[in-house]
Amino acid sequence: MKRKLDIEPSCQEPDLISCLNDDILGDIITLLPTKDGARTQVLSRRWRRLWRCAPLNFEAMVAGSNANVVVATILSTLQAHKGIVRRLSLTWHYNYNYFSMVDSLLESPRLNSLQEFELFFSYNVNEYQVPRSVLRWSPTLRVLNILTVGEVLKFPMETACCFHFPHLKQLTLNGVSISEGTIHAILSGCPVLESLVLDGNIGYRCLRISSATLRSLGVSDAWNYKEVRLEQVIIEDAPQLERLVPRPPKCDDLEIRIVKAPKLKTLGYLSKRISTFEMGTMIFQILFILFQKMVLVGHPNPTRTVKILALNTDPNLDAFIQGRFKNVRHYVSLECLDLHLKMVEFINYQGSMSDVKFIKFFLLNSRVLESMKFVARRHECDAKWVQEQHKKLQLNERASQGVTFDFRADYRSSCLVHLKHINDLTTDDPFDTSLCRCTDEDFI
Repeated sequence: MKRKLDIEPSCQEPDLISCLNDDILGDIITLLPTKDGARTQVLSRRWRRLWRCAPLNFEAMVAGSNANVVVATILSTLQAHKGIVRRLSLTWHYNYNYFSMVDSLLESPRLNSLQEFELFFSYNVNEYQVPRSVLRWSPTLRVLNILTVGEVLKFPMETACCFHFPHLKQLTLNGVSISEGTIHAILSGCPVLESLVLDGNIGYRCLRISSATLRSLGVSDAWNYKEVRLEQVIIEDAPQLERLVPRPPKCDDLEIRIVKAPKLKTLGYLSKRISTFEMGTMIFQILFILFQKMVLVGHPNPTRTVKILALNTDPNLDAFIQGRFKNVRHYVSLECLDLHLKMVEFINYQGSMSDVKFIKFFLLNSRVLESMKFVARRHECDAKWVQEQHKKLQLNERASQGVTFDFRADYRSSCLVHLKHINDLTTDDPFDTSLCRCTDEDFI
């Protein structure tokens, strides 16, 4: 006998989001990508009004053969939106002959209160200039990122005397042609700068940093051997600097000298292409032996502030095995390995003999090691492959019995840190790729 069951439907959960006031909902919309923010209009009439008035983070791309149409659409979209435009990210994949339209776009009155501007330029150009319209945002701009692929954008020298951004906290110049005098004039015009990335630029040989506010610095030279390129970085006085990230140099003559950076705690990537690294920190005396070419000139009383150190080097311990350094045991017995080293991550692990030797050095000498991570350039790390690595590495033979081992596959894994991670001051470790969702444009 069949019986109909009358089941009372459960009470509908209350719409707690709609209970929030308009200001909070507007902030939520602002945090969404432009397309997702626009889609909130379909939720209700209230959300339609909120979208039109919320501060706008606008992302636009100009590509293909219809630049005029795309720029006109961008301008009309900005005009239709009633809220302030807080951020503009413009990607230009088009012929530079039409690049003058960028200035006309940036002159829009709807951008008068812009706080963040990012220009990603991808085209083979010949000394086209950074848009002068950027200067008009000096009263409001907090973030300025200019990144290029292909040739370079030129930063005009006459612009430097007008470059005063009293609220700018983040500056990135990638693939820019700029003179030494201009770059230092720009830095002096940013009194509250916290994060600076100068990557792959040409036109200056020496970078001198004196800043009372700078917390993060990323630097790299350029591939172009025919142009004037970065050869020396001098940190003269940076009392708040916590992070120094020299991305692996393209050439073999980069010098880094740190005079005063008492709060430095994150450093890397260090590589054998850095011909001279000058700093009074004992930890480098242990690890620089691996690089052979490096020279350490430090103070007699070394500081011990560095907590995260990233190395870009072949895993080669031949110098140790061949006895080239007679006092190696004196170095490896220092307190860095005995008392402080807690986590080691190996990127691009392949399981070669040199990998094994390099890893076992840390495994046998790190007494307080808690975690050892392996990022392999594979599509997957199945149980069989991981088991093979355990046997090969003889992980049971270790100085720290409490250490854990984690194998992770990442076919895209690289030993380069993304530019966005250098600028992200919300995280202590810019080299942690476990949560990375960056695109190729973020990598450069």
